[in-house]
Amino acid sequence: MKLSYNGLWKILIDRKMNKTELKDKLGLSPSTISKMTKGENISLEIIKKIAIEFNVDIGDIVCLERE
Repeated sequence: MKLSYNGLWKILIDRKMNKTELKDKLGLSPSTISKMTKGENISLEIIKKIAIEFNVDIGDIVCLERE
């Protein structure tokens, strides 16, 4: 099973941000953005940091994609 970060991508669209702006604003590494784009695991601390920044729940950012 993969993770889906579609919720995060929708939040970025709503806030007129792109992935590079997210990376720069939160100090994320390019590899973290790449992992999210591919649906791979990232640390819960990073997910928490994103949730706090956008004032949303973790479930609004990431979900489990059942195959």
